[in-house]
Amino acid sequence: MDSVFEIQGNCLIVHLPAEVDHPVSDYIRRESDSIMRKKYIKTMIFDFTCTKFMDSSGIGLIMGRYRALGMRGDCIRATGVSAYIEKLLHLSGVYKFMEICREV
Repeated sequence: MDSVFEIQGNCLIVHLPAEVDHPVSDYIRRESDSIMRKKYIKTMIFDFTCTKFMDSSGIGLIMGRYRALGMRGDCIRATGVSAYIEKLLHLSGVYKFMEICREV
């Protein structure tokens, strides 16, 4: 699995792989849950720099992490967002509760 979890203070950064599909989403969900049980995480940042494809399970992953972090306005962010990923986030409505930044 190419996704890398990085902890900076109380922020968890998830560097997503080229394809975010059901198996990848399950892995990230399990690992992030494990990290959040061990350490207080206030913010989660999804790094889409390498991501070329994401299906609905990726959207579900983001929504689930938003719920797990308490549904606060500043708890989920996305960086390295391509035009394709940005369109997916807008079509799904996820953009309403996360900050989207083009660059890391």
